[in-house]
Amino acid sequence: MIKRLDEFIEQHRKEVYLLLRRLHQLGRTLLLKSEIEHECNQFCSSDSGKNLKNTPFEKLMLRTEVAALQFPWLYFSVRVDIGKWEFYRFHLENVSFNEVTVAEYLKFQESIVNHQTTEDDWTLEVDLGAFNRRFPTMKEKKSIGNGVQFLNRHLSTLLFSKKGEGDKKIFNFLRVHSYNSHQLMLNHRIKSVEELQEQLREAVAILNDQDASTVWTQIEETMQDLGFEQGWGRTVARIKETMELLIDIFEAPDPAILEKFLSRLPMLFRIVILSPHGYFGQSNVLGLPDTGGQVVYILDQVRALEREMNISLTNQGLDLEPEILIITRLIPNAGNTTCNQRVENVIGTHNAKILRVPFRNESGEIMNDWISRFDIWPYLERFANDAEKEILAELGQRPDFIIGNYSDGNLVATLLAHKMGVTQCNIAHALEKTKYLFSALYWKDNEEQYHFSSQFTADLIAMNAADFIITSTYQEIAGTRQSVGQYESYNAFTMPALYRVVKGVNIFDPKFNIVSPGSDPKVYFPFWEDALRLTELHDELEQIVFGEPGSDGRGQLKDPDKPIIFAMSRLDHVKNITGLVEWYGKSDRLRELANLFLVAGHVDINHSNDDEEKQQIDKMYHLLDEYDLYDQVRWYKNQSDKNLVGELYRYIADRRGVFMQPALFEAFGLTVIEAMVSGLPVFATHYGGPLEIIQHGKSGFHIDPNYGESVTQQLIDFFERCQEDNQYWRAIAEGGVKRVEERYTWKLYASRLLSLARIYGFWKYVSNLEREEIARYLEMFYGLMYRKLSSF
Repeated sequence: MIKRLDEFIEQHRKEVYLLLRRLHQLGRTLLLKSEIEHECNQFCSSDSGKNLKNTPFEKLMLRTEVAALQFPWLYFSVRVDIGKWEFYRFHLENVSFNEVTVAEYLKFQESIVNHQTTEDDWTLEVDLGAFNRRFPTMKEKKSIGNGVQFLNRHLSTLLFSKKGEGDKKIFNFLRVHSYNSHQLMLNHRIKSVEELQEQLREAVAILNDQDASTVWTQIEETMQDLGFEQGWGRTVARIKETMELLIDIFEAPDPAILEKFLSRLPMLFRIVILSPHGYFGQSNVLGLPDTGGQVVYILDQVRALEREMNISLTNQGLDLEPEILIITRLIPNAGNTTCNQRVENVIGTHNAKILRVPFRNESGEIMNDWISRFDIWPYLERFANDAEKEILAELGQRPDFIIGNYSDGNLVATLLAHKMGVTQCNIAHALEKTKYLFSALYWKDNEEQYHFSSQFTADLIAMNAADFIITSTYQEIAGTRQSVGQYESYNAFTMPALYRVVKGVNIFDPKFNIVSPGSDPKVYFPFWEDALRLTELHDELEQIVFGEPGSDGRGQLKDPDKPIIFAMSRLDHVKNITGLVEWYGKSDRLRELANLFLVAGHVDINHSNDDEEKQQIDKMYHLLDEYDLYDQVRWYKNQSDKNLVGELYRYIADRRGVFMQPALFEAFGLTVIEAMVSGLPVFATHYGGPLEIIQHGKSGFHIDPNYGESVTQQLIDFFERCQEDNQYWRAIAEGGVKRVEERYTWKLYASRLLSLARIYGFWKYVSNLEREEIARYLEMFYGLMYRKLSSF
């Protein structure tokens, strides 16, 4: 590319100069991709710039994510492709350019923020890629998010490359399985790989003469004499099949067979799930500060995991109860929630609990009140230490698997997994770094309010320490061709005067896997399943949707016969509910066609403790007044009764309405799949998970929240077409239900997550997946950087 650009610029010096000068004259030190695209397209469409159209230089400009400008220099960060970056600098006066390193680009950004350059540069430079150069990474962008398949193929080849080495490691791995000191899989009678192979063949021969439905207890003595213990399966059919898989692995190793075999092993009995921030409870918490979809996600996740673990243990021939602990924060002053209870059983499970541990200040005193997720960093290390003691007391021993949630939970999971030697999985849900423009570059300006320095440092540590990471969508990891993924944004960045990251997170690392959540099928199901409907709630729902203004709601829908545009979320800037109201208010035609119904946050500003929500409440009232919307918009307080919410989706569907998700960015979008599976056509942002969930025009519609007029036109076109074609609304509704049932269920999620835990746990045991060198570096980074930043 360098040579082609060099030759091109030499031939088109004038046009290149004029475009670069145009960018400089904007008077900005940092330009975003959208701004660069706009200026480039405008210039290339003019007579002065037409020679740049469809050229290597225009291609470079359109692939630039950020331009940093300080006369006479222009530095460009160019996203050549997903996960692949190049950096260039141009000298305006000489119209010359050269490629620079990522460090040089970041230094230039720092000089803009600091308003000075320095030759004596001793800023800490973080290069975590240096520790992974010998570790296998994927090359193709289509492979991102399918890490376990790649890892299995690559490490299986290495494991069995030396005759007998892989067989011995598998043998040793099978010997370590036990439950409460009771040996599983193999006993002392089998002392070598050769003996194992011989006994497997003899066992299969015996099993061939047994009825397939015969259970383990009926053949236990025979199997134990051969050297086998419980764990191979409950029935002869299952036991035989599992043993034959292992025989095949010893005979001719195959990654697919190895994965299937590992997925059957009795490795998971006790799971710990971390979610420290917000109010974690089962009722009266949704809509409270820092409390939303993650609570619903984790509770549904736990129920699904317990069901799947029970199925696995039954199939393995073990009559055991799995244990799951959700570790969260105890809040003594918890209002009308249960967040002040130390232990709470998870409703809908047999043996899952919420275990709450308080935050303590530096003198050890318990913190009684809620603390914002942006301010909790000084408390997490002590919280992790206390949580470890509570976990061991509750379970009686260490867990088998730890799952972190969000930045804070992932850091605590890292600390616990490190101390306990347990397989660790991280789930980010959403990363603050991509929510706020130039949040790392201008971290100092936001430090008092957001403490980004602690958070981004914690993210770097936890992401690189985790054994594996799951995301709901591909976009969370790698974005799209047009947008940068959340994890990709951690590849390279700088926090001036603190440290610069030249290689932070590699999205081609095989630790990334896509495991999409689902919705509770008992609560969210199609509106046409009449026998399951909660029609007894319809009088209450009528009051909620159409009722008179009061303390719980504002506005009253004057024309109840019109279809309803329904939106439900937290009331914050990113969710963009006020943006939807503004689009609606500006469109006379849309107001003629449909009503707008909102379930979002508090409707009384005096009931909110969240500054951002208060700003949105104030804006909401301003918009309702400005466009005189009180007889066309109904705004109701946030709802935490999910059964009522499930019937609300169907109630709106009865009236041929739609669900709108207008967020500026949505990591996944649980409400999107809840609405879809309820049979409600969905319009949702194409920034984030909904782009993958929805098949545009078949199971819903994508919208661009940056272009409100376009969104309103999409809605107008939809409602007008529904008036002309009676079958169109139903076709989209059925398409949404079909899409969710095929791809987004908790059963699929739980099965896949448990399989990943077993496979990564195996590779961690038999290989150097712990990556000792990077672990030691992360310990140092934590001790010298994070602890200093997060101190009281």
